[in-house]
Amino acid sequence: MIQRIQTVYLLLVTALMAVTLFTPLAWFASDAGEFRLYAFALRDVEGADVQSTLYMGVLLALACALPLVTVFLFKRRLLQIRLCVVEMVLLVGAVAMEAVYYFLSWRVFSDMTFHTQGFRPAIALPLVCLLFAYLAARAIFRDELMVRAADRIR
Repeated sequence: MIQRIQTVYLLLVTALMAVTLFTPLAWFASDAGEFRLYAFALRDVEGADVQSTLYMGVLLALACALPLVTVFLFKRRLLQIRLCVVEMVLLVGAVAMEAVYYFLSWRVFSDMTFHTQGFRPAIALPLVCLLFAYLAARAIFRDELMVRAADRIR
């Protein structure tokens, strides 16, 4: 049901997580050149993989696909609420994995004489998605309460 606000929230989560999958999350510069951290690998400027971050990529892909599946389960609101909670857990895990891989990537360059690093805006998108997933779960719960109240009146 596209007219429900939780559908908009869940589609926003899907879109933002898709952006997170395909844009750089962080950058590192050192004597060896410039490197970028993506969802599936740490890559140099030419695009060659330096370090694999496959687990983070899989987690981000799951966090991207689950809200899209949840949108189409609009007749099963309790399952939707549970899937929103699973999505929130996935997003917290994605934030933790981003922090771990950022730290691991930073350690690769820390022993060099010159190195610097920074975040890209896409690294914060799972936190924004966490807020939207919470708002979607809350809106679904309100719909469920409204349906139960209507059943009680009959």
